[in-house]
Amino acid sequence: MTEYERSRTMPAQPEHVFDQAADVGRLDSWLPDALHVGPADAGELPAVTVHEDRTDEDTSALFRARPDQMRLEWGTRDQGSYAGWLQVAGIGSGASEVTVHLSFFDEGHDPGEQAVRDALDGSLRRLEEQVRLRVDNAAG
Repeated sequence: MTEYERSRTMPAQPEHVFDQAADVGRLDSWLPDALHVGPADAGELPAVTVHEDRTDEDTSALFRARPDQMRLEWGTRDQGSYAGWLQVAGIGSGASEVTVHLSFFDEGHDPGEQAVRDALDGSLRRLEEQVRLRVDNAAG
């Protein structure tokens, strides 16, 4: 098993950050460019389908939002290749820290340390941009 974790501070209340991250309809705005998440055939959460451009495959997955814990959890359903979580924590002064953690249980599914770190950093940067847009629009 290989694990990766990255964190980023964001200038917004944790509730705002969590709401943005947990919106299934907006996941594509901050997830890695090569991943696309949509409702599964039944159309009800927690079941989703993840399309990965790198392999051009659709994978059955689960996506759960736990608002009381400010936590998102996800992972593959059938083959158990990977799992992950995103945790939002308030750090005072209207700021939050967001941590993303990925676990790859299948070595063939792990794209490698540099690719994962770049993807996580890029995702956190895009999430921060989305949060800033939302906070700025609400304020102005």
